[in-house]
Amino acid sequence: MRNIPSWIRVPVVFFIIFAITEYVIDSGGEPAFIKEPLVSLFLLLVCLILVAIEAIISALDNVLYQCLDKEAKARYNAKRHATPKLIKWIKNTYTKSLGQKPIEEEHDIILDHNYDGIKELDNDLPPWWKYGFYASIIFAFAYMAKYHIFNGDNQIQELEADIAQAKIDIEVYKKTAKNLVDFNTVSLLTNASDLGNGKQLFETNCVACHKVDGGGGIGPNLTDKNWILGGGIKNVFKTISEGGRNGKGMIAWKQSLKPSEIAQVASYVLQFQGTIPAEPKAPEGSIWVDDTETVEDIITDFIEKEIDSISTVKN
Repeated sequence: MRNIPSWIRVPVVFFIIFAITEYVIDSGGEPAFIKEPLVSLFLLLVCLILVAIEAIISALDNVLYQCLDKEAKARYNAKRHATPKLIKWIKNTYTKSLGQKPIEEEHDIILDHNYDGIKELDNDLPPWWKYGFYASIIFAFAYMAKYHIFNGDNQIQELEADIAQAKIDIEVYKKTAKNLVDFNTVSLLTNASDLGNGKQLFETNCVACHKVDGGGGIGPNLTDKNWILGGGIKNVFKTISEGGRNGKGMIAWKQSLKPSEIAQVASYVLQFQGTIPAEPKAPEGSIWVDDTETVEDIITDFIEKEIDSISTVKN
């Protein structure tokens, strides 16, 4: 460590402490010493302490040096000015990479040519250049075999494959990133945790208009087949997100709820379909037909619902 100059040693130690301080203190993207005044004072104190320690160590080093005899001073100077092992290793590695003979042995590789007193050495090519050249030859044969013999994918085909894979990855990501869901990508949620959150949100925000059992009050009945703005998960999601009819419909909840929460509420609302509320409001809007549901299915469900209602009244 003493072989490293103090003008390098002090700043390095200071910036290590600075980096640790920045990592430990949550500064919200701003430098901690700007956001937190105490941090600035702390870092200034650390810097002054480092400078003081360096000055004390240098002074002690000086005092101890003056106490040595001539032989000890000579050994100390030799050790202090010796080239560090790392620097030696770097120099040796660089020399070997050149593949040249030492100056003392150059007389063995001097060619007979002489150009106005300029002589030429018969040095070998540098090993890094020679092995790189061999590697390029091997790569060229492998490249030719793949693309000209075995007809490997060209750049256009690779690009098309990457684009197709990217589209698949985006769709997979959209399914897991619930807050990216919208009117076009929403699907009916059946998970118990999603429906549980949807129920909690419904009871917090919607029961004042639709009642806790979905029978309707100020808002329409959610248990029948009639819908004012369309049924199904996509239409219900859009209605909750964008709001109802102008002037007399419900507000747009997209300002208050996340897309994932709107999907949960919409999925929970559709759970009311086919249930019998305590005080059902008269149907509003028109019967909504799902693309996957036939008219016969709707009529059958309606008849069964009416029979159940009559049976309930008689009992």
